[in-house]
Amino acid sequence: MQKIYTKNAPEAIGPYSQAVKVGNFIYTSGQIALTPEGEFLDADVKTQTKQVCENLKAVLEAAGAKIENVVKTTIFLDDINNFTAVNEVYGEYFSHKPARSTVAVKELPKGAKVEIECIAFV
Repeated sequence: MQKIYTKNAPEAIGPYSQAVKVGNFIYTSGQIALTPEGEFLDADVKTQTKQVCENLKAVLEAAGAKIENVVKTTIFLDDINNFTAVNEVYGEYFSHKPARSTVAVKELPKGAKVEIECIAFV
């Protein structure tokens, strides 16, 4: 198992890695709208989703992958009513349509509106 780290995405805010690579698979930790410097973007859900996707893109690149290598994502929303808005931004990054689950949760770290994790194959 190889731990993945990049300064182009926020550091983990707990005892976990940004991602791990096992064989040909990369498993990212969930990303919220933190900038690479660790500042939380307390903004609308579309802005947060864009930052989340940029974070995932940076972590995947550090592991030798691209967004197009993603085979599965999981999206966590603090409000299911944001489903359509998140899809608009998500679709710009994941146009290859990987498998996906989306769930509404009571709350997310730092008051985030969206969190996304993914699995990629290289």
